[in-house]
Amino acid sequence: MNLDGLTLYVSSTASNGVVGGDTRLHFTQKGSRVLARYGGGSIRRGCLVGTIEGETLRFRYTQLEANGEIHGGNSVCDLVTLPDGCTRIIEHFTWRTRDGSGDNVFDQVPGT
Repeated sequence: MNLDGLTLYVSSTASNGVVGGDTRLHFTQKGSRVLARYGGGSIRRGCLVGTIEGETLRFRYTQLEANGEIHGGNSVCDLVTLPDGCTRIIEHFTWRTRDGSGDNVFDQVPGT
């Protein structure tokens, strides 16, 4: 799967998640290396860096939140191709700077 050039939005977030429906993630990929910059809603700016292998994406993330705090953690994600050809990422995250873990779902913005 190739995420290069895709924009995804957060379609579902965990109760302890900070991203939301206004958050957009913009991906670039070179080989197995993946980078995404994201922001919107309660996230001023975020960045994730990771690798993709088959249908699995692993990354670490850091984000500056609207309240001025900086937080981060790591994620293991399942990559899914939906029947319409769009990409879905099911993120299983673990905070490193606050307690907790959870699941978020990112869906491709059609046409990207």
